[in-house]
Amino acid sequence: MHEHTDDITVIEKVLLGQQAAYAVLVTRYQQYVFTLAMRYVNDRELAEELSQDVFLKAYKYLADFKGNSKFSTWLYTIVNTTCLSHLRKKKDETILLEEEKMVAISDSNTTYKPLDRLEQKTQKQFIDDAMKHLPESEAQILTLFYQSEQSVDEIGIILGLTTSNVKVRLFRARQKLKEILENRFSRELI
Repeated sequence: MHEHTDDITVIEKVLLGQQAAYAVLVTRYQQYVFTLAMRYVNDRELAEELSQDVFLKAYKYLADFKGNSKFSTWLYTIVNTTCLSHLRKKKDETILLEEEKMVAISDSNTTYKPLDRLEQKTQKQFIDDAMKHLPESEAQILTLFYQSEQSVDEIGIILGLTTSNVKVRLFRARQKLKEILENRFSRELI
């Protein structure tokens, strides 16, 4: 809740004319937005471009943020809309889920023993491969919950679902992911 309050304070400053304060929000959420964009486009340069578009749109519509949810939830909806709009324009492109890249980006500042890092990358690759076999809606709900760390209530707001519906879909998506991992990758997991 503390981070939510800090975001609101920064937003109030921006809305009162202190445009430079917006840089705080950009710095705080640039990795989050980039990682989400990568989930949609699987292209680093394009994800960076889409991330810039997201922050421009967020700035333009900042007065529309009511504070009913976390800023990250509101920002996610802009990421989602921006990326889906781009993909509609480029229908021939395939959405690839790149779990390993997301983890590698988030783990880039931590240090591990080389063997631990290799094992972790291998596990993330299995998850990445399994996520590619899930329907987009199920991969999205798992991404929101585990990667974006959104609560069940926030996922409901983002996807326009009831809390109980989110719980059911999350449960089913976990079950399918587990089945895929067991069926397709059982030899590698031994």
